[in-house]
Amino acid sequence: MNENDKTIGWEDFSKIEMRVGSILRAEEFSEAMRPAYKLWVDFGEYGIRKSSAQITVLYELEELIGKKVVAVLNFPPKQIANFMSECLVLGAVDDDRVSLLGVDKSVENGLRIA
Repeated sequence: MNENDKTIGWEDFSKIEMRVGSILRAEEFSEAMRPAYKLWVDFGEYGIRKSSAQITVLYELEELIGKKVVAVLNFPPKQIANFMSECLVLGAVDDDRVSLLGVDKSVENGLRIA
């Protein structure tokens, strides 16, 4: 793939609904094929959304509560085992080590990433 194939326009980027949310609840996801947690994330006026996240290597359940994260809200829901994932929580991926993307200041849930 050459560099030009990776370029997107502003119009493409603006279609991605990336927003800030706070993790309200986190549970083990024992039914998932790969180690994961079930997350419930509060996006303010956009509601509470569920997500399956393969973040078990770097995070303990207890430390996730209240953590601000960035997620894509406009992907279609995806069935993962017996759980419906409603957003994609973003992270930096290094093999099985995923570091969650967040914000470095306290901001309102639902704030758009631009």
